[in-house]
Amino acid sequence: MGKLTVLQVRNAKPGVGPDGKRRKRVLVDGAGLLLIVAPTGARNWVLRIKDGQRRRDIGLGAADIVGAGRNRGEIDETPLMLRRILSPAEAREKAAALRKLAKAGADPIAERDRERRATPTFGVAVTEAHATLKSGWSDRTAKAFLASLEEHAVPKLGTAKVDVIGSADVIAALAPIWTSKPVMARKVRSRIGQVLAFAKARGWRREALPDARELRSGLAKQEQGKNFAAMPFAQIPAFFADELGKEATASRFAVLFAILTAARSGEVRNATWAQIDLEARTWTRPAAMMKMAKGHVVTLSDAAVALLKQWKPDEALRDGLIFPGLKEPALRYVAHKGAADGWAG
Repeated sequence: MGKLTVLQVRNAKPGVGPDGKRRKRVLVDGAGLLLIVAPTGARNWVLRIKDGQRRRDIGLGAADIVGAGRNRGEIDETPLMLRRILSPAEAREKAAALRKLAKAGADPIAERDRERRATPTFGVAVTEAHATLKSGWSDRTAKAFLASLEEHAVPKLGTAKVDVIGSADVIAALAPIWTSKPVMARKVRSRIGQVLAFAKARGWRREALPDARELRSGLAKQEQGKNFAAMPFAQIPAFFADELGKEATASRFAVLFAILTAARSGEVRNATWAQIDLEARTWTRPAAMMKMAKGHVVTLSDAAVALLKQWKPDEALRDGLIFPGLKEPALRYVAHKGAADGWAG
């Protein structure tokens, strides 16, 4: 007898008894693999093996009768033992793996259930995703990931099972902050997607992830962000020369150094003399300082070298932070707004 085809599985009907009532029907695929059609019409794959003198039936999962159980061309990354809806080919593959274990003396049912667990809630999935993924992130990213979800997503989604969360649920979680905190809302949307993708990879979720376009159509339009006030580029040389002639303060020289190196405010604030080589004319910024967590060497211009020498002309004074006493909010204000509005340094 040949193996069952996809069409045969899809069209399989229950048996009918002498009394005209529906009854269970068993279709044989081969090598112990059976398709059981219940009186209700439900179709399930079962592997029948012999364990010593007794027969054991091992449930493998429901038969896929929809047409592959996923979008055309989509690869199912769920581990085979965790798949609950199986095509004939997947059922044969799973059955073969369990038969091999049984022949080796292992318990196939224990192996089938080894990775199987109750589907967790979104709150639990957030905790597990964070614990698993944080080793590849900076401390700042890991803390922001957890804090933003606990504040803005878990209150709405925390008790929902990850396999049933859809676009409407995500929209309900994002709506309260979508227009009032647009930047944070977009980050939370992305992080919810990360958690659901993690859940899918673990076999806790089979459905496709909520589509970003679908989410946007269910939320109010966000206002376009505005750029920081900035000085016209043509005015920078005059501004620079004017400031250079004023009293040498940490904030003033930090801004001038940032202009000459195109560095971020945090990079300038945390710059140390140990990172500077005036002879080689380089500023070696360590990975911990960089947004992309990769070290970077900046070649210093003549003006940048001269600025640093003017700031600390005596080599014996060059130690620790280049611009000590600076606070991030102050430097940020100077860099983004002060230069445009006028400032006292």
